Amino acid sequence: MTTKPDPIRPTDDEARALARDLLSAARIAALAVQLPEGGPMVTRVAFGLSPEGTPLTLISDLAAHTRALRADPAASLLVGEPGSRGDPLTHPRLTLLARARFVAHDDPDYARLARHYLSTHPKAQLYIGFADFSFALFSVQKGLLNGGFGRAFHLTPADMGLAARD
Repeated sequence: MTTKPDPIRPTDDEARALARDLLSAARIAALAVQLPEGGPMVTRVAFGLSPEGTPLTLISDLAAHTRALRADPAASLLVGEPGSRGDPLTHPRLTLLARARFVAHDDPDYARLARHYLSTHPKAQLYIGFADFSFALFSVQKGLLNGGFGRAFHLTPADMGLAARD
């Protein structure tokens, strides 16, 4: 019996740099959650990093994905958009396995996060003050980097320049 080679490469500095670049450049992400009534859901959300580098999004309590995260904070985020040319599967992308926590308007951190978020998402000025909006900060447990065909890596939060969190 022959064994197949492990498709996951050892994490190297090139993979770490690519993951960090994907995180810093991303302005949108696909967010996967588990709906309380059962079944998975994927949606597109605005994406950013807090001043400390923690992934975050600004979301409304009216959204199904917000209700899902409040019921079960486990989530997955996918960043990295395909280029305008070539096979989309050859473009790098990063999946984050994370847990969400919310920062509401009455939290002392909200104003600081809002100022920072608006520096990269200025159009959010239209709704950032609405009472139903809050920030979801994502504590990342693991990253799965696909750097293109044959370039798969498992990453720790430290590999991605993120603080390890509970």
